[in-house]
Amino acid sequence: MYLIDTNIFLEVMLSRPKKESCKRFLNLLKTGKEVGVITEFSIYSIMIIMASFTKKKELKTFLSSLSAYKGLNIYTTTLSEKVKAVDISLKNKLDIDDSIQYSVALTLDIQGIVSFDKHFDGLKIPRIEPENF
Repeated sequence: MYLIDTNIFLEVMLSRPKKESCKRFLNLLKTGKEVGVITEFSIYSIMIIMASFTKKKELKTFLSSLSAYKGLNIYTTTLSEKVKAVDISLKNKLDIDDSIQYSVALTLDIQGIVSFDKHFDGLKIPRIEPENF
């Protein structure tokens, strides 16, 4: 199982340069050929970012589509995971948002973090870009 970082969805929703490789990867999740997890923190982050770009219709489509993904689970962090995230942030010099993601990855024994964020490089759990699937 893979942890899917916020930027994978945003790449598609904001038509960024790596949109096509992200769409192909997300299709693997949609059909259940790959299994992943997105944190509720990522969902909230996507909501805030999309609203700031005044893309509320696209946001509604995204939120509505999440239940159609056969291979995607939504994970809600516990308070103890949030505390663990602060420790991870201090130890690994990660931003708190990356630390929350990494804390969940450790908790769930994730095999890789699908992300473009190079802050995850060099950690115990490898970062994998979508084109590697």
